[in-house]
Amino acid sequence: MADPSSYRPKPGQIPDSPGVYKFRDEHGRVIYVGKAKSLRQRLSSYFQDLAGLHPRTRTMVTTAASVEWTVVSTEVEALQLEYSWIKEYDPRFNVKYRDDKSYPSLAVTLNEEFPRVQVMRGPKKKGVRYFGPYAHAWAIRETVDLMLRVFPVRTCSAGVFKRSHQIGRPCLLGYIGKCSAPCVGRVTPEEHRELAEEFCDFMAGRTGAYIRRLEQRMHDAAEEMEYEKAARLRDDIEALRRAMEKNAVVLADATDADLIAVAEDELEAAVQIFHVRGGRVRGQRGWVTDKVEAVDTAGLVEHALQQLYGEESGDAVPKEVLVPALPEPAPPVVQWLTGRRGSRVDLRVPQRGDKKDLMTTVQRNAQQALALHKTKRASDLTTRSRALEEIAEALGLDSAPLRIECFDISHLQGQDVVASMVVFEDGLARKSEYRRFQIKGFEGQDDVRSMHEVVGRRFRRYLRESLKTGEWAEEAPADEPGGEVPAENGDRPKRFAYPPQLVVVDGGQPQVAAAQRALDELGVTDVAVCGLAKRLEEVWLPGEDDPVVLPRTSEGLYLLQRVRDEAHRFAIAYQRGKRSRSMKAGPLDAVPGLGETRKQALLKHFGSVKRLRAATVEEICAAPGIGRKTAETVAAALAAAAPPAPAVNTATGEIMDDAEE
Repeated sequence: MADPSSYRPKPGQIPDSPGVYKFRDEHGRVIYVGKAKSLRQRLSSYFQDLAGLHPRTRTMVTTAASVEWTVVSTEVEALQLEYSWIKEYDPRFNVKYRDDKSYPSLAVTLNEEFPRVQVMRGPKKKGVRYFGPYAHAWAIRETVDLMLRVFPVRTCSAGVFKRSHQIGRPCLLGYIGKCSAPCVGRVTPEEHRELAEEFCDFMAGRTGAYIRRLEQRMHDAAEEMEYEKAARLRDDIEALRRAMEKNAVVLADATDADLIAVAEDELEAAVQIFHVRGGRVRGQRGWVTDKVEAVDTAGLVEHALQQLYGEESGDAVPKEVLVPALPEPAPPVVQWLTGRRGSRVDLRVPQRGDKKDLMTTVQRNAQQALALHKTKRASDLTTRSRALEEIAEALGLDSAPLRIECFDISHLQGQDVVASMVVFEDGLARKSEYRRFQIKGFEGQDDVRSMHEVVGRRFRRYLRESLKTGEWAEEAPADEPGGEVPAENGDRPKRFAYPPQLVVVDGGQPQVAAAQRALDELGVTDVAVCGLAKRLEEVWLPGEDDPVVLPRTSEGLYLLQRVRDEAHRFAIAYQRGKRSRSMKAGPLDAVPGLGETRKQALLKHFGSVKRLRAATVEEICAAPGIGRKTAETVAAALAAAAPPAPAVNTATGEIMDDAEE
């Protein structure tokens, strides 16, 4: 680990001008590339006290052995040079979006004598018109199949084309009318190129005028009693409309725009891009990246823009780019995009209307892509094994923690305080072992005290269970206020017989100390404890003043994060449900022995609690399923409960008779 002060530039050596800088390691490899409006201010920020740096930045500057920079004239030049260097050096600490697959595009080879329509992947070629990219190649083929009826452009390979030309006989598509057969001279090269250009115009969104022209030709043919020609034109129009339906109109003003959305957590980010041309979604693609540098949403957007348009020019850069957050600063990026397109590009965050709604859809796709990526990563056995080994090594455990339990506290301003316990075995969630706790040992908000109570209750039950066999009683023991609550699957907690090798708490030093104190009080010495602080993803151990910082690429850190996030989700879901039930509680909820079915029967029979409260025991007995004993209990409970205060009209002072409660 290098000391940043060993290669820190001398005072006054760094220029106060825009530029791009490179950090190199001891072997001379570029490990990070960045740009700055002021090189002096930006580089000075890397050489402050290490404790004040973000953990990822701290790792980068301690890995580096030297820094160098290049001065440029403008921020736009800095943006261009940064992109070029990142592409050239592939630095390990820069965010790099990676495709999990190669996205296909619909290509028209206008650079050939007889243009060909085909599915194409990989880098773009000069003289080829591209549409897309699409999520699936079959989507392109379906669209092309519908359009070849109207635009019979060549789709065959060079070998098939040459063979048909030699034998003087077209392929099957030429016989069925889905190719104009330029190979045998049915159309001239000029006529075939005109067909290809019309195909491109239609795919680019200029559909309305062409369909209206076809409709006029159909009507003219019908008036001239050329009914077969009119029928063919009618079928052509229907085919084009079916092709258009595959890309429904999402923006009514025929907008050309790209919409970029980002979904992120502390370790990874997913980017989704929708390409809208002529108001229709013409393509979609996405990337996933590791957040190897300290970067926010605006920074992720800037990196995405660089990768998306770094090699593009002209119409490939749309007039409008919609993003979730503007890069800082935004004007140089706008100027760079304008230069790539050759005309004005509008970069903004949609605030309302159809564009805002479509951005919500793109954002939802990004979140699903990130969740799918995490699911694939978590399902790999080798990856899970490596994660458990890394956790054991980082925390100094004797063996891999095959069972991990994580605890989290949730409340709303100190009310309805609850806790969750989630269980991961062999790196996978074991939902049947999840538990929920109500905090009733004290009133108010105290996360540390709550953590001590929950961990103590869980291991007190473990110690009791280890001394005997059989099922647990239905109710919580008297010395434990607030028993644990059944988990999502509806099963009542029966056993705490299996101890974890590792307890993870959501929090830092105070929560870790509280959990360890609970274990010490019970004499449990064979269970390790750690905490994961969300802000910087630091791992805290009991009695340690400094956290354990796992490498950002560590599968162990990724697993701990998943465990912590699952505990947080489980606690939040329980706390919200508990709060919702308490808000809906009524006077009938306090009647002993009155279940939900008979409660609903009473309300349906009388219409309101007010009428039920005024009813006699005999009248209550008349309700379906209500016996005399239950009726007496209901009447007594409602009589004891204070009726709500009457509503008063503040303008007139009149008491409002609320017939429905």
